[in-house]
Amino acid sequence: MDAPGACATKSVWIGTSPLVLASRSAARLAMLASAGLPAEVVPADIDERAFEEQYLARGEPLEGLASALAQAKALAASAVRPDAYCVGADQTLTLGPQLLHKPSNLAEAAETLTALSDQAHRLTSAFSVALAGQTQATDSDEARLTMRTLSRDEIARYLDFVGSAALSSVGAYQIEGVGMHLFERVDGDHWTIVGLPMLKLLAWLRGQGLLAL
Repeated sequence: MDAPGACATKSVWIGTSPLVLASRSAARLAMLASAGLPAEVVPADIDERAFEEQYLARGEPLEGLASALAQAKALAASAVRPDAYCVGADQTLTLGPQLLHKPSNLAEAAETLTALSDQAHRLTSAFSVALAGQTQATDSDEARLTMRTLSRDEIARYLDFVGSAALSSVGAYQIEGVGMHLFERVDGDHWTIVGLPMLKLLAWLRGQGLLAL
């Protein structure tokens, strides 16, 4: 999911090792920057869908998938930058027992929104930090979002308005933008919903003496 956020002019990072984001996500990079944490980008080179299939095939709990993916990303980046604190992040969307994925086209986006209409779904966002090839911390947070009842015409108008942006998010929406029109109720932390549990990440970094605030 994309997130707005003005870049901070000063850094609160006081660690002797650099901070790295193991993702190409502009939204997560902006979240870090807005908190005064400018980060280098080292995208994690992992096949997320294959990882997910193997994880679930082992009988691992669905609610732990985001954390497992975040950890795998952090470790992949740490293999490239062992000198840095590498932050991996991931987010999953579940509708009951069903795990949803990003739509590949607007027709699939319409199907996703039809399924979510008048239903509550759960977003799980996770982070993991790795240093020198070792996991230092992993944590997650959940939010519950209830979409209002949407007619076929309303879904069509929404998708016509946002266009291909609907394909960049698992739920075919960006709640921090026009997607907010789709919702009846939101229970959870804003940053968790956008895709990174910032308060938990900041608490861990602060506990390690890595932040000036």
